Amino acid sequence: MILGSTLASIDATVVGIALPAIGRDFGATVSGLQWVVTAYTLTLGGLLLVGGALGDRHGRKRYFVIGVIWFALASGLCGLAPNTAVLIVARSIQGVGAALLMPGSLAILEASFVPEDRGKAIGIWSGFTGVGGAIGPLLGGVLIEWASWRLIFAINLPLAAAVVVLALRHVPESRDPSLSGTRLDVTGGALVTLGLAGLAYGLIEGPSGGWHGVAAVAALVSGVLLLTVFVLWERHAATPMLPLKLFRSRQFSATNAVTFVLYGAIGGVFFLLPVQLQEVSGYSPLEAGLALLPLTALTFTLSARSGALAARIGPRLQMSAGPCIVGLGVLLLVRIDATGTYWTQVLPSVLLLGLGFATTVAPLTSTALSSAPSTQSGVASAVNNDVARTAGLIAVAVLPAVAGITERAYLDPAAFSRGFHKASVVSGLLCVLSGLMAAVLIRNPHPLTAPQPPEGEFLRHCPLDAPPPRVNV
Repeated sequence: MILGSTLASIDATVVGIALPAIGRDFGATVSGLQWVVTAYTLTLGGLLLVGGALGDRHGRKRYFVIGVIWFALASGLCGLAPNTAVLIVARSIQGVGAALLMPGSLAILEASFVPEDRGKAIGIWSGFTGVGGAIGPLLGGVLIEWASWRLIFAINLPLAAAVVVLALRHVPESRDPSLSGTRLDVTGGALVTLGLAGLAYGLIEGPSGGWHGVAAVAALVSGVLLLTVFVLWERHAATPMLPLKLFRSRQFSATNAVTFVLYGAIGGVFFLLPVQLQEVSGYSPLEAGLALLPLTALTFTLSARSGALAARIGPRLQMSAGPCIVGLGVLLLVRIDATGTYWTQVLPSVLLLGLGFATTVAPLTSTALSSAPSTQSGVASAVNNDVARTAGLIAVAVLPAVAGITERAYLDPAAFSRGFHKASVVSGLLCVLSGLMAAVLIRNPHPLTAPQPPEGEFLRHCPLDAPPPRVNV
């Protein structure tokens, strides 16, 4: 599950390092580069609920494997793209594969561990998956500097092959038996995907045209209307893709609200950071990737411990403090310019970002899953992932315009740097806001009251949803 999720997390971050090289090769504008990122996020966010629903009905392992294969084939197409338009289309196809594999990875873990162990397991998953996302820029920098940005997509193929072999041999199948024989909510899936597409198109193309284009305004209005209709449809659908009763849980709603604000802030600033490092500070692609390496080390080292700690003391403290630490790290990004050194300008921010991520991600993810019934873990995982991806999609579309970064700004280092500093302030304050939201809204669950096994015994949970047998050791 870690290897499969790493496929999607690496690809979500490795492209950032490649954006300047892609822009130069294809002569792309800022909106073109936005679409290279957004096309992937759009189909991933729009179809995550579909992926979670398919897995819950027909087998999480089955659709996890299908998603990995789909993702690998689309990655090959991305690497062969002759222009920006083909790359954008290939990236959207790639997002479909990610939408099939991502919900299954967490739902399978949720079905495979007893509640006492889930926090640590999800912490390990979060840590290694976070490492995958964090190592993406470094991997991208190496491949771009030594060969071509096209290899950042080709590298997915051998990893995907390994994931498929391991999954077929070792991963147990699980599903939600209550959904057997029910129809998939195709209408809901179409509404949310088209709604997000309209929203993204309007937010990206509107600012570049000064909001004078009819198409951008019409797309934005249509997107909002379609998303509204989606919510109304889900309220009355016989088997809704998004069971709105999940949001009756205050903990689930609060966790997803924190996720939206935090991941939106991070997604927007991390879209711009690689360009700032390369085009303003003069880093090579490899140097830009190496600059974020301490973030990888901290995430890897501390995430599992963070998940285990949250399982003992509850998630509220870490979900409150972690985003504030991230926010401080983002605010420090305003110090990056063309004159300073890595040690004084970049490293302090990266260290705080790594500490904040490690503190936050595992308890946030675990809380989102534990707040929903175990039979709906696939949908709960998809919702939380969907919220994070949608937040990133909106931030990538909106933040450059809010910061005054225009179509050709990345070719003007001084103009881009001014916009990046504004974006860092906005994103940093949003991260702090998400921490304050968690402090107010998140509650620690009551301690588990289940009887503990006698000394010399432990509970081993079988891979499917079934009572854990006692095993003498």
